[in-house]
Amino acid sequence: MGAYYDEIEIEDMVWDDAKRVYHYPCPCGDRFEISKSQLANYEDVATCPSCSLIIRVIFDPLDYEDYESEGEEDAEEESEEDSDSDEFADAVEKLTI
Repeated sequence: MGAYYDEIEIEDMVWDDAKRVYHYPCPCGDRFEISKSQLANYEDVATCPSCSLIIRVIFDPLDYEDYESEGEEDAEEESEEDSDSDEFADAVEKLTI
């Protein structure tokens, strides 16, 4: 990979819960981004979506080794919702019998 614009510690970045990424200001006016799933995969490069600059993120990979990716979290939530709706359907069926 090319030269890093800078090296930034994860503690200096801001977590965006809506986008589910860490942010850090880029000189172009946008923000560098890196997700927890990238960190869990030992990736340490945050990119800016508007320009070609990249930064190296300094972090402890052990802090993210148990992180479940967003897809896994969504699948768990859907399965919980499905089981809740199944329980509801069973309860309604018992009431109508």
